[in-house]
Amino acid sequence: MNKRNIALSGMAVLATLSLAACSSKKTASSTSSVSSGPSLKLSSSYNNTATSTAADNNGTLKVAEPNNSPFQGLTSPTLQSNAEDQDVFAPGNEDSLFNVDKNYKIIKGGLADQTLDRKNNTVTITLRPNAKWSNGMKVTAKDIEYAYEVIANKDTTSQQYSPDFAAIKGMAAYHAGKAKTISGFTYPDGENGNKVVIQYTHLSPSMQYAGNSFIWGSVEPYEYEKNIPIAKLAASAQERKNPIFTGAYKLDKVVEGESTTWSPNPYYYGKKPQIKHISISVVSENNIDKAIQSKKYDFTSPTGVMRGTDYNQLKNTKDYQVVGQPGLNYSYFGFNVGHFDTKTGTNVTDKNSKMANKNLRQAMMYALNLDQVSKKFGYGISWRANTLIPPVFKEYNDTSAQGFPLNLKKAESLLDKAGYKKRNGSKWRSDPKGKKLVIYFGAMAGTSVQAAEYQDYLQQWHKIGLDVQLTGGKPMEMNSFYNTLEAPKQTKMDVYAAAWQVSSEPTPTSLYGATAPFNTGHFVSAKNTQLMDDMNSNKAWNQSYRIKVFKEWQNYMNQQAAYAPDAFDYSWAPVNKRVKGYNVSPANNEFWSSLSLTSSSEK
Repeated sequence: MNKRNIALSGMAVLATLSLAACSSKKTASSTSSVSSGPSLKLSSSYNNTATSTAADNNGTLKVAEPNNSPFQGLTSPTLQSNAEDQDVFAPGNEDSLFNVDKNYKIIKGGLADQTLDRKNNTVTITLRPNAKWSNGMKVTAKDIEYAYEVIANKDTTSQQYSPDFAAIKGMAAYHAGKAKTISGFTYPDGENGNKVVIQYTHLSPSMQYAGNSFIWGSVEPYEYEKNIPIAKLAASAQERKNPIFTGAYKLDKVVEGESTTWSPNPYYYGKKPQIKHISISVVSENNIDKAIQSKKYDFTSPTGVMRGTDYNQLKNTKDYQVVGQPGLNYSYFGFNVGHFDTKTGTNVTDKNSKMANKNLRQAMMYALNLDQVSKKFGYGISWRANTLIPPVFKEYNDTSAQGFPLNLKKAESLLDKAGYKKRNGSKWRSDPKGKKLVIYFGAMAGTSVQAAEYQDYLQQWHKIGLDVQLTGGKPMEMNSFYNTLEAPKQTKMDVYAAAWQVSSEPTPTSLYGATAPFNTGHFVSAKNTQLMDDMNSNKAWNQSYRIKVFKEWQNYMNQQAAYAPDAFDYSWAPVNKRVKGYNVSPANNEFWSSLSLTSSSEK
């Protein structure tokens, strides 16, 4: 199982956000500068030794997708931008191009194998001869290349473009709309063959790992979609109503925004799926715990983020085993410091924007008591994040970085020095020019408890004299939140709370790069670009150098505070004891087809 960068949505964001927002009754002015880290350890698999029969597997595996909003219904990884779509279509999309080991390093045996040629700066990707789509069509070399066309087209709705794709010969011209094809792709056996060669300006050490920002990790069915303009692909029947997949299961039915149902893909090349039917249903945050306790579902989506409070409610539930591992995700605060130039395809930082002063951004972060609340409500599942690289990447996460522990005195000092002062007896600070300052905070709607937690953020900011108000006066529905945030230029949210499920390779270019659509705060600087480039330069083949650059980047981003870390957590799920073969280790490249049932109904 390998991952790519994608936005966590709805409950997933609130899952970590809610653990950092109940400090209004606390009187402490500072906390420890060291993040506490997790206080428990979970297993990544459930070892069920019971016997599974054909009769048992003829039933339906029931999976819950915890979220407060309907899923959007985008089935292709090239077009998906939130984790909910990824989760509900996982049985068909789980199979990416490459198999990986426990460290997400690419190994042989997947849908395709790759060969890196550093001397000639080429990557050769070779499909297995029996690779087919779920409708029986052959997977071709063109299907590998077409994914890049969809992502990089100047009229695309995809947000998956990585600035590192510009290392592909001809990509810059294609991305700018100056070329109709990407010249760096060649087909030794023709477009309908099994092999594609990609010409790069240089190869990166990250290319050894799935989910890297240079090589896209899935295929796109060219013959099936070629007559649809890329700008209209997301709304097409091929994408929404009759999608095809390469994974272990094929889609039987979609109830728009609510559920998906699946049956085995007869053309799947890998391990034969054992369970005859799978259903995945969206379940609201208010109901997820009761739904599990009443045994309505076998488990929650493996990458669906569950809160620490859910863990506290479900950890001792009869006939369920908690399974999990450190997550490829983190929550963060983003500050709107610019806009996206649609003509140049580049993010632009505006030095005159409301949130341009880094002292203001740092002060807002030091005003929050993220440590104490995560300790109280995280139950070992969540803890304060210290950087924008999660600790699952042990070599790269800088454990010495402090992040933003509560320090009200420092917050006030930063504001004073930057000229944000109370004037003429006002309870609120004005900007350095003496003008009224109102900061709008964007957050997603959840339960009444979460609404109260948002109010705590506001109270903490009010304590340091900042007039911060919720955008629109209340939390926003998830899809409205992202529609607002993803606009090229918006002034409704000055600061916002969100979360990432990050790629299985830690390079952050596709999140925070100058041309990255996911860079929704629009922070750009020469040093940020240089540090990210250095992570994958020729010198970065020296691992010690690469680690050094990663740590320098983390500290630089903390200093700038344009994006500030909130919380890390475990990715976990309660698994019913009738389920056999549940294993979320990265090395399990056959997650869905390895599952079986030991009973006809939930135990």
